Amino acid sequence: MAIIIDTLKDEGSGTNEKPRPRHPEKANRPDTPVLRKPEWIRVKAPGSPVYTETKRIVRDNSLVTVCEEAGCPNIGECWSKKHATMMIMGDTCTRACSFCNVKTGLPGALDRDEPEHVANAVEKLGLLHVVITSVDRDDLADGGAQHFVEVIEAIRRRSPATTIEILTPDFLRKEGALEKVVAARPDVFNHNLETVPRLYPTIRPGARYFHSLRLLQRVKEIDPSIFTKSGIMVGLGETREEVQQVMDDMRSANIDFLTIGQYLQPTRKHAAVDRFVTPEEFKSYETIARTKGFLLVSASPLTRSSYHADSDFARLREARNAQLARA
Repeated sequence: MAIIIDTLKDEGSGTNEKPRPRHPEKANRPDTPVLRKPEWIRVKAPGSPVYTETKRIVRDNSLVTVCEEAGCPNIGECWSKKHATMMIMGDTCTRACSFCNVKTGLPGALDRDEPEHVANAVEKLGLLHVVITSVDRDDLADGGAQHFVEVIEAIRRRSPATTIEILTPDFLRKEGALEKVVAARPDVFNHNLETVPRLYPTIRPGARYFHSLRLLQRVKEIDPSIFTKSGIMVGLGETREEVQQVMDDMRSANIDFLTIGQYLQPTRKHAAVDRFVTPEEFKSYETIARTKGFLLVSASPLTRSSYHADSDFARLREARNAQLARA
């Protein structure tokens, strides 16, 4: 399989199309092997009437979704429930993580109408809980923090009863950006660690493990009422002991909610799957994580950051209330 190709109109003629690599930085990498997926990974193709309606609302508002850009295997199930995860600030990321299928390159200018478009889609979909994520925007002075704030505020104006979960970049070297977003008081602040520290140089080379960990810890220090959430992928070559150390690091940062899912290789140019972790191993990880004190844990082959986010948020609140009642 070749890397995914987009088409770009030739600016000289305005009509000719030429191929443009979705991941130009990966174009010259050797192909990596692709393992055959086990039965527990396979999902049904989307196509329900509600799925089609969700797709129409997304298109009508000119929105980008991480469901499509990242090739999420759960898109059929989620969109059939009108649960679409909005990806703001464009479809092009300034980072080049070896696991991610989101397009990389130099992004365009921010769409100042996007906050209202997102709010309109949330209202049309009737969402009680919405997840807003973004590409990394290292090109912006604040990493896009103010844009997150404007999206949160627009949703609150149009759908005040909707709870808001954000999945943010790491705002690396963007002083004051995190504080700006936390001041907007999202209900859940999610930032994924993605993998174990040892694999960062090859899997997440533009990021810093302990910076990401500190980011989440800082959210709690500023506003303890905000739920914090983070996730990792497994099947990249990590050891069981390393996963458990990440759990301990997360609890030291007072993270409430942990997600663990199977890494799935987007193309032969991306990082290879080391192995497919069995459902039994995921269940074991969930049990261990619960004993470490997380309010909520979601661990399964198809778990993704925003998978079942609405029902998980209800469970998260229940778990906190139960914890407070015991105190």
